[in-house]
Amino acid sequence: MMAPAAVALGFHLHVLAEAPDVSAVDAVANAPVGDYRDLQTLREFARGVDVLTFDHEHVPGEHLQALIAEGVNVQPRPDALINAQDKLVMRAAIERLGLPNPAWAAVASVADITAFGDATGWPVVLKMPRGGYDGKGVAFLRNAGDAAEFAGSWFEAMTPLLVEEAVDFSRELSALVARTPSGAAKAWPVAESRQVAGVCDEVIAPAPGLPPEVEAAAEAAALKIAAELGVTGVMAAELFETPGRGPGYLINELAMRPHNTGHWTMDGAVTGQFEQHLRAVLDLPLGATGALGDVVVMKNFLGGANQDPFSAYHKALAAEPTVKVHSYGKSVRPGRKIGHVNVIGSRGDDVAAVRARAATVANIIRDGQ
Repeated sequence: MMAPAAVALGFHLHVLAEAPDVSAVDAVANAPVGDYRDLQTLREFARGVDVLTFDHEHVPGEHLQALIAEGVNVQPRPDALINAQDKLVMRAAIERLGLPNPAWAAVASVADITAFGDATGWPVVLKMPRGGYDGKGVAFLRNAGDAAEFAGSWFEAMTPLLVEEAVDFSRELSALVARTPSGAAKAWPVAESRQVAGVCDEVIAPAPGLPPEVEAAAEAAALKIAAELGVTGVMAAELFETPGRGPGYLINELAMRPHNTGHWTMDGAVTGQFEQHLRAVLDLPLGATGALGDVVVMKNFLGGANQDPFSAYHKALAAEPTVKVHSYGKSVRPGRKIGHVNVIGSRGDDVAAVRARAATVANIIRDGQ
């Protein structure tokens, strides 16, 4: 999805592809296949590029430090990226910055989890600090019995783990920002994100009915995180809205890359997140971030009954001509994100009407009818 923005700006985009059938191979002319966990592969890939950046957080930090020592321009830097790679590091950083965290602890045993739950109240949320996303590596523990059942195998895979209070929140929010190496930064309107089974299903921007003081505080927090941690490129701060508690929000997680909750910007903002990420990591002036409508809705479509999404295009595109469809070119599997649609509300549209238009198209593509 970064390719169209790169082409429009005249940049030559190279992608290190994990396999010959990943989506980027079809979208980018220069897409060698290689293992991002192999330092020599990274060295060869980085040779001659102006900047090396990421579409996920899993590249080993020690490899990035080695590339930097050899003169490669890596953005964001590994000292910032570690806060998206390791949730324990992130929690400690948010605490150090004086921003609102849930109650949390690093735990090395079932007894530690039980002590935390007894002290803060059950249920609690157990997380693997590294590698989890879209609800993976996250367990909801109702009591000490659940802790004993789930945690044993988790500790064998990774120790310590992260345990957090189960936050009582009204909805989830996303504060999306971008920052350049020289320190310029811009924020998009804070958006509401809706999750289904731990996976982002829908994003509404700007977040409907968000109190102005909460929006301002959330935006300021995201910009502070980006500045204090030295983030470059796009960063999404995923938040819980918590009316009546603290400043009205708690920080959930960070992502240092273009993010699913920012896909609405591709059609619904003056500057989309993929163009902005390119501008940011190349230390170019950032684009304006205002929304192009009173309400913009992004709706993901996941793998479902229809194994050939393109077979549904005629019906889907005819149903709602104002909807923009973005397909990821992925094979269809149940529950896998294979694309999204964006809708910009017209004057006078209410949020429910725009959501319904987005859902109509997404559901036709998913189900084929």
